[in-house]
Amino acid sequence: MRDRVVIVTGGAAGIGKATVRRFAAAGARVAVWDIKEGAKEEGEDAASAAGVFQRVDVTDPAAVEAAAAEVFARWGRIDVLVNNAGITRDAQLVQWKEGRQTGEMSERDFDAVISVNLKGVFLCTRAVAPRMIAGGAGVILNASSVVGLYGNFGQTNYAATKAGVISMTQTWARELGRYNIRVNAVAPGFIATEMALAIPEKVLQGMIAHTPLGRMGKPEDIAEAYAWLASDAAAFISGTVLSVDGGLVIGT
Repeated sequence: MRDRVVIVTGGAAGIGKATVRRFAAAGARVAVWDIKEGAKEEGEDAASAAGVFQRVDVTDPAAVEAAAAEVFARWGRIDVLVNNAGITRDAQLVQWKEGRQTGEMSERDFDAVISVNLKGVFLCTRAVAPRMIAGGAGVILNASSVVGLYGNFGQTNYAATKAGVISMTQTWARELGRYNIRVNAVAPGFIATEMALAIPEKVLQGMIAHTPLGRMGKPEDIAEAYAWLASDAAAFISGTVLSVDGGLVIGT
């Protein structure tokens, strides 16, 4: 990966930060895209001297296009895009207790997750793909999830986006393969990020109990999958979904 140019969205924390560090350690020049408060310092630290931090809202088409243009102007190429940015806004479709409705998933929460997790992937890929085509090659890696394959209680919005990401991955693999651009998705299981560790301990233990390897994954486990899929070792892999879940799917 030495001197290849990599963009990682949501790259200032969790899986994104581990991914940035993995690519930077391999010699890549990494652009860290994130919008969180305080993300700049974390992103610069993860990318080290070989990278740059850009404050980017992946739901804003103009901001995404401007950031992609800046990366291309700085380094003259874009080799890898890791569409990692994502959010959750969990709730049951309809919550029912003692014969009456007590809650529901709001349209606001549904739309917010769709905007970041699905439209954001579309906007970032649309901005980067023409530059990869011009360069004669590229790799696009999309963050899906095991819940996108099998659904999950209380995650109508999140599961829908992760299933949608798989469909976009397969479609883009067909469309962009002729330009020597590979497109794949990674479907993590339960990973020990700040977001996951905020889940009540009882729920966490239930997740671990359903994982045959008997533990949660680490952000670095996903980063390694991204790094391998981006490398020449995976040169004939496109349109696939790689589950990195400790055997969770077969354990359910």
